[in-house]
Amino acid sequence: MAGISTHVLDTDRGRPASGVRIDFSMMEDGKWRLVRSVVTNADGRTDKPILPGDEAKVGQYELVFHVTDYLKARSGTSEADIFIDDPVVRFAIFDAKQHYHVPMLCAPGSFTTYRGS
Repeated sequence: MAGISTHVLDTDRGRPASGVRIDFSMMEDGKWRLVRSVVTNADGRTDKPILPGDEAKVGQYELVFHVTDYLKARSGTSEADIFIDDPVVRFAIFDAKQHYHVPMLCAPGSFTTYRGS
């Protein structure tokens, strides 16, 4: 499976983060172009890949995880608890035949990502 996928986990609560909007952009002519916006489901995943394999190509990509609203909506979390708002992950695809999974692990005080499988 090629293309780009993601999921969002609330590591503070140990569960998937549902209802998080993710904006997906690609670099074109030196500017970021929004390709699509998606929202995570109850499993913290998108219903379809962010970028299907047949659309993948070598280039630079960006995911903006709009987790601030999700964190504010949780009981027991105040705006003052949120250290980083809406983290941005920029990455490059060098082999469009490979699969790129970019998970986001979030908590009010930290965010982590990595290239998953």
